[in-house]
This record gives sequence, C-alpha cells and structure tokens, in this order.
Amino acid sequence: MLSQEEKNQYHRHIILEEFGQKGQEKLKKAKVLVIGAGGLGCPVLQYLTAAGVGTIGIVDFDVVDQSNLQRQVLYTTEDIGKPKAEQAAMRLSNLNPFVNFEIHNYKLNKDNAELLFSAYDVIVDGSDNFATRYLVSDACVLTGKPLVFGSIFKFQGQVTVFNYNNGPTYRCLFPEPPGPDEVPNCSGVGVIGVLPGIIGTLQANETIKLITGIGKILDGSLLYFDALTMSQQIVKFSKNEDIQITRLEDDYDVFCGVSDDNSSLIKEILAEELKSNPEKYTILDVRTEREFQQFNIGGLHIPLDELDDRYQEINKELPIVVCCQSGVRSLKAINLLLNLNVGLELINLKKGLASY
Repeated sequence: MLSQEEKNQYHRHIILEEFGQKGQEKLKKAKVLVIGAGGLGCPVLQYLTAAGVGTIGIVDFDVVDQSNLQRQVLYTTEDIGKPKAEQAAMRLSNLNPFVNFEIHNYKLNKDNAELLFSAYDVIVDGSDNFATRYLVSDACVLTGKPLVFGSIFKFQGQVTVFNYNNGPTYRCLFPEPPGPDEVPNCSGVGVIGVLPGIIGTLQANETIKLITGIGKILDGSLLYFDALTMSQQIVKFSKNEDIQITRLEDDYDVFCGVSDDNSSLIKEILAEELKSNPEKYTILDVRTEREFQQFNIGGLHIPLDELDDRYQEINKELPIVVCCQSGVRSLKAINLLLNLNVGLELINLKKGLASY
C-alpha cells in the first residue's frame, strides 16, 4: 500500500489511466539491480528513483573522475575521487526518500554474479565493455532474470530487452565478441555527452514497463538511435535455440580477447611501508589537478588522462609508486604503462591516498 505522502509524490503516475495506483504499487515492490553508475547508469538510476522503484541495487567499484562529469550528471566536482556507488546513492536518496538503495561497491565477476542477481527482479546493464556484457547476460539466463540492455558509441546508441519470458539473449544477437581492437570504447573515441542520457532514459522506460506490465516490451527488437540525424530504427532478431548457456565462463576477459590486465602481477605497497621508506621510491600521482592541489605527498603529478602522452617524464632510477585516491585509477595507470612497455618498476599504492 502507498502512504498519503507516496500518493502525493507519484500523483502524475497514479492519474494515468494505464498506470494507476496498482502500477505504482508494483514499482514499490520491485527490486532492480543497475550494473554501472556511469554514463548510462546515471539516468537509469535517476529515473527509476524518481519513478518509485522500491529497492535499487547499484554495482560499481569505480570512483568519480573529472572526465566523467561531461555526461555522468549525478556527480559534481566535489565527488572526484569518491566511490560512484556511494555518491550516487547519497544523491538519489535526496531525490526520493521512499526508495531503498543497496550499494555493491565491488567488481562484478563470475563468482558473485548469480548470487547477486537472484536477489533482484530486473537487471539493467549500463556497463561499457564486452566482457561484462556477456557475463551479465549469461548470469541473467542462469538466474531467469530479464535484462534491460543499453550501449553507446560516439553518436549512436542501442536499447533492447534480453531474456524476457525465455526470449532472445545477448548471445543470440552477438554470438561471438568482436576482436579486442575492432571496437574501441568511449574513453578512446569519445561520446557526445547527451547520448547516455537519452539511451539511459529509454532503459529506465523499458524497466518501468517490465515491472508494471504496460506497453510493448523491446523483446527481440533492438532500437537503434543516431543523435546526429535524430533517426531511429528497430531491428528484429530472434532466439537462437542452438545457444545453450549452462554455466558462466571461467574468464570473460579471455573469452573476449582482452585479458591484458596485469593486475595479478602488479606489486602493491601499503601507506605505512611507503611512509617508513620514502627515499626508496619515486611517487607518481595520477589524480586530477584539483585533487593534487587539495592534498598530495609530493612526487611527480601526471593526471591519468595525460599519462600516455607524458610518461617520458617519469624518472627510471627508482621504483615508481603510483597513487590515486583509492587505488583504482593507479591500477589503470600501471596497466597502461605496462602495455606501453616503458621499462619501469611499478608499484601500486594499495587503498590509495585515502589510507595515507
């Protein structure tokens, strides 16, 4: 049942003939898991929160970066370096106090996906890489959950619903992942800032339709949108009965041919050890200029988004301790440098400067 305050909050929904109080009560009872609190995740989360979905889970292990602010409109400059999932939940709570938020501030993987998905009614994928998309889709099949999918690239976006009433899955549309160099991500080619807002809002719309039972679901239909021409078309696709998903892949990065993450080989150092022997290392701070000015422990400052152009400035005489606020961006920086074969001895500051 809805309280009088909730009836006031959702009045514009309730007076819709096709929606009514029953539709709003269905939203209140629903549990939706949103994968990623980035470009797509931000509008999805905002509109599902405003609509009154009772419980919303947020999966994201990343922190806010200055380059996110061009399109991830939940965040401000004050959030830079802070965990996205936590900051998103805090802001969204102010939008709607009747929604319960569940924060999952960790990386989704084959070991936690099925258990996590089983606790929700609908899964919304706002991820930005093929390995996660295949993992999410496969886990939805194994747990029997509908998947609201969205993707963006430069000026184009796509939306569809997978695994609805045992319908087509992501693998039916994309049986094999593209080669690792065939489709660059948005960090490499860019994306117009409004596009994730458009596509994410469409994902939220499909989610609301799924929960309330109104309208026609994009099941077996891929909506394609072009922001430059404002054209859109719907491409039909069907379930491939030959594709049988019985378990999750052992390693989705390997499956997608992008297993260039050297994280398991990267050395780490704790703040206590660095403090006791600072003369043994060179510090490389990859945070933003604003973060560096607010607090730093010295050393060389090269923001992460400038590193591939400025890595020659790094002194090779001592081991390099790479640091950021939480240890996430510094890992990305080390992977970038390792892939550039710059010949540096690189060490990650575990838990980042937040622990310093």
